Amino acid sequence: MDDVYKKNYDVLVIGGGPAGTTIASLLAQKGHDVCVLEKSFHPRFHIGESLLPMNLPILEKLGVLEQVDAIGVKKYAAEFNSLVTDPAQDVFYFSKATNKNHPYAYQVRRSEFDQILFTNCQKVGVTTFEGMTVLQADLSGCLKKIQGHDENGNEHEFTGRFLVDASGRDTFLARQLNSKRKNTQHQMSAIYGHFRNVKRRTGKDEGNISIYWFEHGWVWMIPLQEGVMSVGFVCWPSYLKTRNSSLELFLLQTLNSVPEINERMLEACLDGHVHATGNYSYCSDVMSGDGFLLIGDAYAFVDPVFSSGVYLAMQSAVRGADLVDQLLNQASSTKQEGKLIAQFKASVEQEIKAFCWFIYRFNSPALHKLLMSSDEASQHPVKQKLKAAVISVLAGDAYKNKQIRFPLWIFKLLYRINYCINFKENSWYTKFKKLQSSDG
Repeated sequence: MDDVYKKNYDVLVIGGGPAGTTIASLLAQKGHDVCVLEKSFHPRFHIGESLLPMNLPILEKLGVLEQVDAIGVKKYAAEFNSLVTDPAQDVFYFSKATNKNHPYAYQVRRSEFDQILFTNCQKVGVTTFEGMTVLQADLSGCLKKIQGHDENGNEHEFTGRFLVDASGRDTFLARQLNSKRKNTQHQMSAIYGHFRNVKRRTGKDEGNISIYWFEHGWVWMIPLQEGVMSVGFVCWPSYLKTRNSSLELFLLQTLNSVPEINERMLEACLDGHVHATGNYSYCSDVMSGDGFLLIGDAYAFVDPVFSSGVYLAMQSAVRGADLVDQLLNQASSTKQEGKLIAQFKASVEQEIKAFCWFIYRFNSPALHKLLMSSDEASQHPVKQKLKAAVISVLAGDAYKNKQIRFPLWIFKLLYRINYCINFKENSWYTKFKKLQSSDG
């Protein structure tokens, strides 16, 4: 066995995605000896291509903002489209959030984005191993031990003072600890792929993410560089069970059922494979323990509707780096360590909760109506503040933003009122069937 595999590190990180490379880079910059173990080889395909404006300060902190700008498409807004409301479209420009400092984000190919982050962590001194599959972790001692094998099947052992699980949807530690739980509040499935020759918006709106409601869920359209569009839909598992054709045909049939999407994809051709994932929403009962921490999707994942996945992963990595640094450097008491961990956990859960309120209600008629009732031409200060608060959440600026607390409370109150008053009248199924009847 090569001596490099026997080395003891300060921190071992499982996973070389956005969460793992972010926490590894920041800990290396703080002077720690860090090792990242990634089972795949970069570049590799991954979904989650739409970033949020609040990703930008993190990218700047890592020193990769210019590189991401070179491979990304600027995204100035999130655009929502409906078959049953008037107006049928509403655009949420990030420049209208309460924080005006970050008026755009990026749409990126994750293969390129993740490669930039992985290469950057190598540049700042992180030891990295690709093709290294972690099999088991021993968390019992002061030194955490990891057993794994490389792409040739050779077994290796790694030790470190601290272990970070950033394994994403592999949820390595959550599975080992039997702490992974399906999210019973949000059981959805998704089918998606990359396409060429899809009609884009024009001008400044060319890079906007387009979101469409349809009878069984919602559709995303994310413009990428080189004429590629990421297109997919999220649906209830019951709809996915009706599939009696190939994934590709089922995806196309579903997309074609939405008139404007059908029109935008008249000349589209598939670029690569169609992918599917089912019942993807989950959370771990355990976030941390003696000498280990779960961050990003290794801890929890809810839904991609507001493009929060990469942001939440990287933001938890930023805060996680500060936490791990303090735990390794301070001769603190168990009580002090417990306080630091509790603060970290609260910050992560508060940000997830901010998105979850919207995610759990996204397909409800009441929220559907509220999101589509914004009047861009209105000068009414209350309407403007309500929309600015919602945009701030969509931009990733919900944590400790005091300016949006009261407007969001009002927005949620309006949702409850609308839900109670129009429970039957706002039934999505009823409205959709009425629309079909009028068209036929």
